[in-house]
Order: sequence, then structure tokens, then C-alpha cells
Amino acid sequence: MADELVFHVDQGTATSAIPITLAAAGLREREHLQEWVIAHPEILGEHVMILTSEYDGWETFDGKRTANRLDVLGVSNEGQLVVAELKRDRAGDNVQLQAINYAALVARMTPDDVVRVYQEHRRSRDEELDSEAARKRIEDHCGELDVELLGSPRIVLVASEYSGVTLTAVDWLSTGERGLDITLQRVQAYRLQTGDLVVTSSQLYPPPAIEERLVGPRKEKEKAKLAAVSGKREKNAVHRILQDDLLESGTPLTLITTNEVSSDIRSRVAQWIAEDPRRGNATWQLSRSAPLLWEADGKGYKPTTLVKLIIKESTGIDQATVWGTKWWETDDHETLTDIAGSPAGQTGFDWDPLHDLLSKIPAGKWASYGDIATVIGTAAQPLGAHFLRCDVCENGWRVLDRNGESRGGFVWTRENRTDTQQQALEVEGVHFNAQGRADAEVRLSAEDLTELARDD
Repeated sequence: MADELVFHVDQGTATSAIPITLAAAGLREREHLQEWVIAHPEILGEHVMILTSEYDGWETFDGKRTANRLDVLGVSNEGQLVVAELKRDRAGDNVQLQAINYAALVARMTPDDVVRVYQEHRRSRDEELDSEAARKRIEDHCGELDVELLGSPRIVLVASEYSGVTLTAVDWLSTGERGLDITLQRVQAYRLQTGDLVVTSSQLYPPPAIEERLVGPRKEKEKAKLAAVSGKREKNAVHRILQDDLLESGTPLTLITTNEVSSDIRSRVAQWIAEDPRRGNATWQLSRSAPLLWEADGKGYKPTTLVKLIIKESTGIDQATVWGTKWWETDDHETLTDIAGSPAGQTGFDWDPLHDLLSKIPAGKWASYGDIATVIGTAAQPLGAHFLRCDVCENGWRVLDRNGESRGGFVWTRENRTDTQQQALEVEGVHFNAQGRADAEVRLSAEDLTELARDD
């Protein structure tokens, strides 16, 4: 392989930097290289979150402990574990075998194991997280962990130099039906004439420029697996929303970009939508196969399919996977994922606390869907959907959106009345301005509602 050339530029004059080993620079594997990877996980690939380092809590299939110590473990934003083996200088001929051993151990991890490992890692760095907070942080990064995908970790080797034996072995392991996902990263130290030290990191294998052609079979296999997980997530979310009637037909949705894609893609998508705002809008409809009606062309799509289409149209890029239900949100800033995953979307959610709280809201006061949802432990959209079909809820007309406006689709479920929600509140002394917004002075906050809920 051709060595890279690094220059120090001072006032327009370029001076060659002198390559040296990390050892010669006084740098250590655990103290320096490992901490760089933890601080800059992009060395392991785009959108990687560090889960742990120096992990040795392994058990073999027969329940025995093993002393193997994994350098770094991460997880991609697609939910694939990333096993990193680090070598300060030249990697030995069997480094890939060592990494495969770690990958085999990692592949036995369950989602609960991943959460526990992350908890322990954060505790070692003086941050206490309970299991719920740790799980939420992981799922905010990659969504719900999928056992099948956890069983196929990606391997990243990081070293200053690799032997021809290692390169040949990795190429063989990565191609054809073997299809292991292995990346070689090279780190190199340089000394400038000023005495300063520079360290570079670059991908050696697969060669970035020809990666798709060189390891096509592996990539296609991995893309298919990731796409299957993405499709499973979307199917589950849409199914829950439709089955539990969590979102009204006709609810407007707006596209929001997520960190699943690069900042460049996000910027180009935003610019493309700005040219025609209809491109960023859709409407929820009661259809399993096409729940989103895109405003730009009037056609129905699945959430992920539409997101991929928007990325393709705006950037020309075929995005392998996105978590489509996280890209679409309501006017209350709740994504389809939020709505589907809320407690109200789970069988057996107890609505009694809601019924009790509503009965305590006095005349002349109003509260928002969002604040009530927070107090009882659900989300605004499923709460609104519950109102539409519940004949037990009292004082439902005293609940408005966060701006103090009547939410479209309000119906009387207990009383045979024909007046509007606003008219009912005005009779009780709540004033509305010319824009149809209720007086904020008589709004009950989440704190007020919490106190009401405690009153017997």
C-alpha cells in the first residue's frame, strides 16, 4: 500500500511531517489510543455509540467465565454491535482471529445484556444511570434492539500497520458467502518540525473508493438484514397505531430529519423541502399498506418508503435503512414511534387515573392534552384518541391543545349536546381571544394537575 503524505503548512510553505510509531511518540494503547476511540467513535464508522471498554464479563455457552478482555464495544445507529480490537503498533498475524473470538462472545448478548454493560461502563466513568435511563439512551440512538441483528456484530481493527497475512485473511473472510463485516482502520503518528505531534486515522480496508465493488456480496447481505429490521420496526409501529386507534385519520404530519443520516444529507433534504413545503408534509390515513398520504403527489406510502424516496429525490442517494416512523411527527411534536410506543398503545393500559383526574378539573379552568398525558404516563395523541371513544371521561371539553385551542374532531361522548367546546368553556367563564385561544391565566399546569391527582 502507498503511504500517505502529511504536510505542515506555515505561511503558504508546506513542510513534510516525519512519520513515527505511536510507541516512539510515547503514546500507549489503553491510555491514549483507546481513549481517542471512546472520545471520537467516528473512528469506528459513522454514527457509532460507545457501550463499554475493557469488558471482560464473558460466559461461554457452558456457563464458564473467560478472561478475554474486549478493547471497545459500540453500537451503530442501526442497532448493530461494533467490536473494536486496538493495537498501538503493528497488528499480529492472528489479530483477526482474536477479534472474531470477541465477536462470537458479543453475538450471545441479549438487549438486557447490552443495557447492563452500558450501565456499568457509565458507572465506571462516574455517571449513575438506572436501567430505564440507560435503555432510553441506547434506544434514542438506535431504536429498539433486535436480537437477530445483535447476533451479527461488525468488526473494526485499529492498528498502525497490518501484515500481508492479515490483509489476505480479512479479504477472504469478508467476501463471498463468508460475508463477515470487517473493517481495518490505520492510525499513524507524525512529528512536525515545530515538535508538535499529529495522528491520522484512515480506512485501509475495504478501500473506500471501491468498497461497494470489492465487498458487494457482504454489503448486500448486510443491507438486506438491516432493511428487514427496519421493516419490522415500521410494521410494528403502524400496526399498534391502527390496532389501538392511537391516531385520528387526517392528522397532519411533518417530516423531521434524524441523525441516522449525515449532516450533509439532512441539509440537502431541508433545502429540497424549502423549495416546495408540500414535500415535507403528509397526512395519516387508516391503511396498513400506505398509512401516509404525501402532500407532494397525493399518493399513499409507508413511512420508511416515503423517507427513502425523499432522500433519493433530494440527494440522489439510495439510503439503505432509516427508521421511518421516527421521521414523521404531529403538531404536538410526537413522532409515530412515540405514539406507537406510548403506554396507551400497550394492551391493558389503565385509564382510571385519567378518569379520576378529569373529574377533578373545576369549571372555569382548562388543561392541555400534553400536560394531562405527562401526569398519567402516556402521550397526547393516544390520550386524544381515547377521548373520542370513551363514554366514561368527564369534563373532556376542559382539555385543549397546548395553545389553548379546541382540537379538531371533538365530540360529546356522554352528553347529548350540540354546542362547541369553546362555547361550553365560555359559559363556564373561560375567555377566548380573536384567534380562538383560551385565556392562559386559567390554564392548569402539569404541576397543578399533579396536585389535583393527589387530592382524595
